[in-house]
Amino acid sequence: MEFLLENILNLVGFLVGLVIGIVSFIGYRNTGSPTLFRLAIAFFSIGAGFLVIWIGFMLEDFVIKSGSIERWVQTLGIGIQTIGYFFIAFSHSIKSLFPKSRYFRSVGIFPLFLVSSIHIEHIFRSISFILLAYGAIETILSYFENKNKGAISVATGLSLLALGEFLGWYSFVFPESILYYLSIIIKIAGLIALFIPVSKLPLTKIKFDESFD
Repeated sequence: MEFLLENILNLVGFLVGLVIGIVSFIGYRNTGSPTLFRLAIAFFSIGAGFLVIWIGFMLEDFVIKSGSIERWVQTLGIGIQTIGYFFIAFSHSIKSLFPKSRYFRSVGIFPLFLVSSIHIEHIFRSISFILLAYGAIETILSYFENKNKGAISVATGLSLLALGEFLGWYSFVFPESILYYLSIIIKIAGLIALFIPVSKLPLTKIKFDESFD
């Protein structure tokens, strides 16, 4: 039953990422916006990460049957998703790799020293959380400056993705809990929230970049 639920959730994540990636690419073709092109890469990457994990569960369920998914498959999928989060964060709000403030820079790097060096998957999740949390904060500040309603949906999406990654990491502390399933559901909800402003643009000739400036 658990494997079935994990299969379904990861498959849904793949389909959501794929659909949003296609819509973003159509938007890029219609507007020529480099931001939409980066978003297309981001959503395709996130969808591909879900796909890799889903394939891992399917192979485990029907072929290997060892009782748990291979660690390297899970790590590979999360690593691919991290690439997608990088493109999402920088497409929406982040203008440079690190904050200008030394304080925020130290806060962003500090969690990496709390991560176990044994599992690279934890490092991927930490990087993802930092990127998404930073992107959410930047987007919220942008909303207060420009009062752009689309920024609310973007900030919500980034925040949900960050929360999903945090719960995904915490699920390793309590592997038998419901946290893993909640993390996937919350991440899917975050993708849908990001899809709201993106879906309004492909049918128009408005540049995507201008809506966040």
